[in-house]
Amino acid sequence: MIPMTLNEIARVVGASLHDVRDPQAPVTAPSAVDSREVVPGGLFAATAGARADGHDHAAGAVASGAVAVLASRPVGVPALVVEDVRLALGLLARHLLEHIGPTVIGLTGSVGKTTTKDLLAQVLERHAPTVATDRSFNNELGLPLTVLRADATTRYLVLEMGAGRKGDLTYLTGIAPPRIGLVLNVGTAHVERMGTGPADVAEAKGELVEALPADGFALLNADDPYVVGMAGRTRAQILLYGRSAEARVRAEGVRMADGARTAFELVTPSGRAPVELDLMGEHQVGNALAAAAVATALGLGVAEIADGLNAARRRSAGRLEIVERPDGVTVVDDAYNASPESMRAGLRAVRALAGTRRTVAVLGAMGQQADASRARHAEMGRLVADLRFDVLITVGTGDPLAMAEAAESSDRGVAVHTAEDVAGALRLATALLEPGDVVFVKASSEIGLGACARALAGA
Repeated sequence: MIPMTLNEIARVVGASLHDVRDPQAPVTAPSAVDSREVVPGGLFAATAGARADGHDHAAGAVASGAVAVLASRPVGVPALVVEDVRLALGLLARHLLEHIGPTVIGLTGSVGKTTTKDLLAQVLERHAPTVATDRSFNNELGLPLTVLRADATTRYLVLEMGAGRKGDLTYLTGIAPPRIGLVLNVGTAHVERMGTGPADVAEAKGELVEALPADGFALLNADDPYVVGMAGRTRAQILLYGRSAEARVRAEGVRMADGARTAFELVTPSGRAPVELDLMGEHQVGNALAAAAVATALGLGVAEIADGLNAARRRSAGRLEIVERPDGVTVVDDAYNASPESMRAGLRAVRALAGTRRTVAVLGAMGQQADASRARHAEMGRLVADLRFDVLITVGTGDPLAMAEAAESSDRGVAVHTAEDVAGALRLATALLEPGDVVFVKASSEIGLGACARALAGA
């Protein structure tokens, strides 16, 4: 955050000052929308959520060191009052970018955004000062908060951009116009809110490349026809990445290493170098190639990119997070979110990790699958059986029961159990787990299965 006085911020966002003794008081630290994450010298943005209204925590935020509160009404402590806090945060973020001018990298996709963002940040950090999205702060609140962490020394700003509906990426790129745009894939996540199928998702995701300037780069996944089809929607230079032969940044000789980790030879226009990821699952190859494509567009050589990927570690919780218990049980927590694409990738990765060990899957609903939801859950049940998982525990009524029925109707011998809720799933898993098992926990975030995974891991 570049220092700004309350008066300066008020001018930028069109705010009126309330209960402010010193309009020249400087804001010197990043902003927060969670009062528990306020840092001294920062700004607290009071927003109304489904569970809490930030205005109720304004006094506590100031007591914790916030200089003032960005609010939609007076709150009895120093405040900048605006009509719309969300829009004001965006205006402040755009103002900051105009003054510091880092290279803005926007990335989007149906799955893999957070892992790719984490990999890319670790590659670029070795090269120059880099700020990247924290956790999955990729929406109209999270993106400005990320931008406001940047300062005059920031060279690269890596922004994960989520799209729950058409128009979201147009809004986000209006706050932070990218020079480099990366599109990972088009899947079924959020299809319920975007339309009826992948073409509608592609239309929404393509808003990112439409925002790129003529001297920018669009990094497109050569293995996804919906993504390649976005080439005609941008003025920017196109760089294809993937495992296809036509990709300029690609992987050759992909193989599985110990612990279901993936190794390959990275090929870029600057040469070749070996990569062995410290991440589980063959699907991570695509995420690594996406990060490598961005680094290539920025001028990094293949050896420097490979060194960064080899040194990279998992940064975000709940994404194929592995915990080894003292009794030999391995808990794989992938419960941050779920779509058919990520569920398939996770199940296959866990099967590769387990080898001959006994496997248990604790699976809940995949949200926002529209009319195809029941069929997609049944597909996951069949995949559990086909991969020879020993035990399946489904969580919840409705679509998860289709998963259970499909697995039970197979002839692969999977033992199927159903639980009505997370607490019931935890009781079942605790009773069924044996020393040495590998247990995989996954569902959409609203199901809350992360609590089950953490309890099984002993956290």
